[in-house]
Amino acid sequence: MKRIFSITIPFLLLLTFTSCKKTEGFHSLTDTKAPNALVVSNAYDFLPAPTVKASKAENKITITLQVSESTGRKIKEITKIAASTSSNWTTIYGGTTVGTATSQLWSNTPIAVNGNSYTFTTTFDEYKLKTASSTPASNAFLGRDFYFMVTLDNGETAITENIRVWVVD
Repeated sequence: MKRIFSITIPFLLLLTFTSCKKTEGFHSLTDTKAPNALVVSNAYDFLPAPTVKASKAENKITITLQVSESTGRKIKEITKIAASTSSNWTTIYGGTTVGTATSQLWSNTPIAVNGNSYTFTTTFDEYKLKTASSTPASNAFLGRDFYFMVTLDNGETAITENIRVWVVD
């Protein structure tokens, strides 16, 4: 029995160390961003999605989207905005109706940008009205995340990750 353990344990260690090598470049486990990826430039953390802070005292929610100048692309317009539950892209992809349900859009009126960044600003009052929600709690996430469908200057569309809002006093 001792002999089996004395052979098995070194073999398993050898197998573990030789099978764990890092490969360079793109492979199936690489987490990459699209070349024209939109970033939330005012995110204070990633929990796991981009997260912005919003102050109830200021009654303001601000989200700044940006596409890097190095891509050579500009944001032509914000095509749609949705406020839906976490990791629920169904509304931004297929939603056409504006309303308060999680399956309905915040806005489907295109907003012209023609630049590298766009700042979305709203209030908690407007959030409550457009989502039929109650006053958000302090030191907690809003009940819904924001999603943006963006059209770039070359006609390509991009959809943001879900953007979370952390409410502070």
